[in-house]
Amino acid sequence: MENFQDKTVVITGGGSGIGRAFARRFGEESARLVLADVNESELAEASAELTAAGRDVVTKVCDVSDVAQVEQLADEVWSSHGRADVLFNNAGIATARGPAIETDPKEMAHIFGVNLFGVWNGVSVFGKRFLAEEQPSLILNTGSENSFFIATPQSWPYVATKHAVWAMTESLREEVPDHIGVGLVIPGFVNTPLVPVDAGMDVDEFTEIAMPQIKAGEFYIVTHSYNAVKIEERMSEIREAYARYAPRHEGDQALDVRTLLARRAGQS
Repeated sequence: MENFQDKTVVITGGGSGIGRAFARRFGEESARLVLADVNESELAEASAELTAAGRDVVTKVCDVSDVAQVEQLADEVWSSHGRADVLFNNAGIATARGPAIETDPKEMAHIFGVNLFGVWNGVSVFGKRFLAEEQPSLILNTGSENSFFIATPQSWPYVATKHAVWAMTESLREEVPDHIGVGLVIPGFVNTPLVPVDAGMDVDEFTEIAMPQIKAGEFYIVTHSYNAVKIEERMSEIREAYARYAPRHEGDQALDVRTLLARRAGQS
């Protein structure tokens, strides 16, 4: 989707941080903005900023972990704007750091509720409408460098949710028809309220790098070039384990899962 002029863009977690910065970018493209967030005061601040810049923006308080609230968000978007063209599943929270063995179950459930099920709620609720309408649409999910490796030690619940968002988004792009685009936005360390220290890439620099990739229809929307080093370290360790204990051999594709499933489907 190269042109967002007059397109309705729904951004969860749009009151601050990456969501708010992307709202500025989409606003520059003359999109109609719908910002959803649990924080009403941050939504008001974002709305005031974007309205002062001449942007078309409305806001909605929404807890993405509650599918009923996501349904209500979609209902209001379709009622007020006719439809959504873009859903940007960006809402997310961080977790207290600590050893995996000592993880608080309630905190773990909370972060999975927002970072994973919150994204799935958006994918499911809006995706069903996109499928039914058969019009060009775009679903963007915010992953993380933590989708690919453990960038943040002793934060496994957060890392696990971002691994899972990658898996969900990869699966989604295989499943949807051509009129629905899918992208995985992959922040590295970005200076937002989610980060407990004043450090990382400036959020506007991040969106400046990412936005052209979104417009170009890329699936992996990347920044933070040093992440390639960490990804290669992880992949190298995996490849070396296979080379040592399960090396390739003639006919090994017979046990490939997709090969097996295709064979079974052909026999049925």
